Amino acid sequence: MEVIFIKDLKNQGKKGQIKNVKDGYAENFLIKNGYAVVKNKQNLAKLEKEQQNKAQEEANKKKEAEAIKKEIDKEILEFKVKTGEGDKVFGSISVKQIKDELQKKNYKIEKNQIELQNSISSLGFHNVNINLYPNVIAKIKVHVIK
Repeated sequence: MEVIFIKDLKNQGKKGQIKNVKDGYAENFLIKNGYAVVKNKQNLAKLEKEQQNKAQEEANKKKEAEAIKKEIDKEILEFKVKTGEGDKVFGSISVKQIKDELQKKNYKIEKNQIELQNSISSLGFHNVNINLYPNVIAKIKVHVIK
């Protein structure tokens, strides 16, 4: 019997996958427990519509991320720090500080989206990558001044 998985089931199938399984297993476990439905025209049409909606939603998210990228690329964040002898910076600029500064400017960015290769612990301009969406990476300038 062919079934369409409506939930992920470890080692069996992922949501939206069509798989041929034994009749008893399908009826007594998969369908009974809500992991799958019988493959028929109605359920196939429903699956197709769900996939189209998901694709449309993903396209909208990507478009929105690209719009935010254009805005963020123009931004320059300034951080005033204390320095010692020879302009040596005390401490460093953290991901949390960058996130907080972006939130003050009404950007909804999470800490895990900010990619900081090395800690920012010197004066001047530094580039920081922000992962907004897969393959959509904004670059923001961080200016550290004394």
